[in-house]
Amino acid sequence: MNDNLHAMRHTSAHVLAAAVERLYPGVKFGVGPVVENGFYYDILFPEPISDDDLKTIEKEMKKIISEKHEMVREEISLDKAVSFFKEHGQDFKVELLKDLKEKGTTKIQTDETQDIDISKPDVATLYHTGDFVDLCRGPHIENVKDVGAFKLWKIAGAYWRGNEKNPQMQRVYGLAFETQKELDEYLAMLEEAKKRDHRKLGTELELFTIIDEVGPGLPLFYPKGAILRRLIENFIMEQQEKRGYVPIWIPHITKGKLYEISGHLQKYDAMYPPMDLPDEAQYYLKPMNCPHFMMLYKSTAHSYRDMPMRWTCTTSCYRYEKSGELSGLTRVRSLTQDDCHVFLKSDQIEQEINLMLDMIDETYRAFGFKDFWVRVSTSDPNQKEKYIGDPKIWEESEAALARLVEGRGWKKEVGVGEAAFYGPKLDFMVKDVIGRQWQLSTIQLDMNLPERFELEYADSDGKAKRPVVIHRAILGSTERFMGILIEHYGGAFPMWLAPVQIRIATVSEDFVSFAQKLKTELSDAGVRVELDDSDMKVGKKIRNAAMMKIPWTIVIGEKETQGGAFDVNVFGQEEHITIGQDQLVGEISKASKQK
Repeated sequence: MNDNLHAMRHTSAHVLAAAVERLYPGVKFGVGPVVENGFYYDILFPEPISDDDLKTIEKEMKKIISEKHEMVREEISLDKAVSFFKEHGQDFKVELLKDLKEKGTTKIQTDETQDIDISKPDVATLYHTGDFVDLCRGPHIENVKDVGAFKLWKIAGAYWRGNEKNPQMQRVYGLAFETQKELDEYLAMLEEAKKRDHRKLGTELELFTIIDEVGPGLPLFYPKGAILRRLIENFIMEQQEKRGYVPIWIPHITKGKLYEISGHLQKYDAMYPPMDLPDEAQYYLKPMNCPHFMMLYKSTAHSYRDMPMRWTCTTSCYRYEKSGELSGLTRVRSLTQDDCHVFLKSDQIEQEINLMLDMIDETYRAFGFKDFWVRVSTSDPNQKEKYIGDPKIWEESEAALARLVEGRGWKKEVGVGEAAFYGPKLDFMVKDVIGRQWQLSTIQLDMNLPERFELEYADSDGKAKRPVVIHRAILGSTERFMGILIEHYGGAFPMWLAPVQIRIATVSEDFVSFAQKLKTELSDAGVRVELDDSDMKVGKKIRNAAMMKIPWTIVIGEKETQGGAFDVNVFGQEEHITIGQDQLVGEISKASKQK
C-alpha cells in the first residue's frame, strides 16, 4: 500500500466518524485504523445499527466530502485532551489518553496506536474534520475532497480493546481505493467470493456442516467431505513417504506436566481447561503436537548416524479459539495438522529444507496454486538478546533459507525481526484464483524445545550434542486447506480431487441393470462413482449432477445398452465428449492422473 492510499483510507475513517457523529448524537468512538483494502471504526451507538443504515451514513459522508474540509492537525497537552474528550462524553478516547500519560502507549495494535514523542512529552495530536475532532497520530490527506472512491461494506461486533470483559461495540467496515475502477474491481471480486464461500458450498455440495449441539468450531464431514479430506491427506503422505519420512502416532490428551516443560502451559492462551481426574494429575487436550514428538525422541538413544530423523503424524489438535473468530473451516477449534518434526545436525539444515521445498513445490502445482511468495523471517541484529541458540547457527540458517528460496526463483520478502525467539522460519503466502492471499505452509527452525526437553544424540566424537529441530506443515491444517481449496475451485474440483468423479443417470427403469453393472465395473477400477436410478426425468438428473459440480455425467439409454459409445456431459463445458465403452475406464484413469 502506497503512502497516499494509506492516508486516503485513514482520512476516510475520520469522515465516517464525522458522519456518524452528525447522525447519532451520543455516539462514542473507539479506534478507526486503516486495514487491507480500506478502513474500519469501532463505535458504540446509542442503539445498535444494521446494514440497512450504512447507505444513510455513506450519504452523509459524501455530503461532508462535498464540503471540502481541511484535515487540520493540532497538538495540545495530554491533560487538555483528557478534559476535551471527557467533556464530549468520549470515554474510550479518555482511556487511551490516560494510557498515553501513564504508560507512553495505548497498547492497541492498530494504526491508531499513539506513542508519546520523547521530543514532545505530554503532547496529544488531534485532527479536525469540520466540527469533528478526533485523537489520532495521522497521517492524512490535506482535504477530505481527495479521499478517492469508497463504500461502506459491513458491520461486525467487536469488544473494546479485544477484551470480552469490555463493552461490545459495532465495527463499521469501509472499502477505499484511489479510483472508482479499482473499487469496482474489488467489489466484483467480493461478489465472486460470495459464490465461492466454502461455508455455503460445504452445505450445497454435502461436504461438511457445523452443528450447534456438537459445538462451534467443531466441523463434521459428510461422506463426500471425508473423501476429499482423505484425498488431500493421502497426497501429502505419499509425498512424505517417498522422501524418507516415517509415521509416528501420539495420543490426543496429556498430563499438564508436558506443557509445563515446553512452556505452553505458562504462555499459550488457547488451551482448553484441564480435566481434573480423581487421584490423577490434570490432563489437557493437546493444542499442538511438538512436545509429544520431543518426548518420543527422548525415550530412546540416538546417534549422529540416525540423523536426520524425519517423523510425521497427521493428527488433530484442539484450541479454544474465541467464538467471534471462528469461521467455517478456516478458523476452527478442532484442526488436523500434517505435522512433521525433523531431528538433525546443524550442518544438515540446508539439505533438509531443500527437501521440504521440493515437496511444497510439487504440492502447490498439484492443487493448482501457481501464485505464491515466501516470507523469510529473520532475527533482528539490533536485539540479539531476544533470541536463543548459537548465533553462528542463526546466521548460517538465515542465509541458507534465503539462498534456497532465491535458487528456485520464488518471490520472497525478508521479515527482519519476524523470526520466533527459537529460530528463523519460512512462511508461504498463496494467492487463490480470485486474488485473495492465504498463509499455508510453514517451515520453522527450533533451537528452544531441544534445550527445554534436554534432547541429545551421540556425535562422531562420542560427545552428547543437542539436535536442531525443524517443524514443518505443508497444508497447515487439513480443515483450513480444504476451506481454501473449496473456494479456489468454487467447489468444481479437478477429476483427481472430486469426491464423486462420475454420476451415471438412467433414462428409465429399463436401463438400471446395465447401469448397475457399469457402476460396479468403474468402482472395481477405483473410480468414485454414483448411480442416479430415480424416477426423475433425465434432464433433471443431469441438472442435479451439474449442481453438485460432478466432473462427468453419463446417461444410460437404449443406445448405450446396445454397445454404443458413451456421451459424457463434462461439467463447465457446453460440448459433450464421446468415449467408447471399452475406453471409459482408461479415460477416467487418465483424467484422474492430471494434477
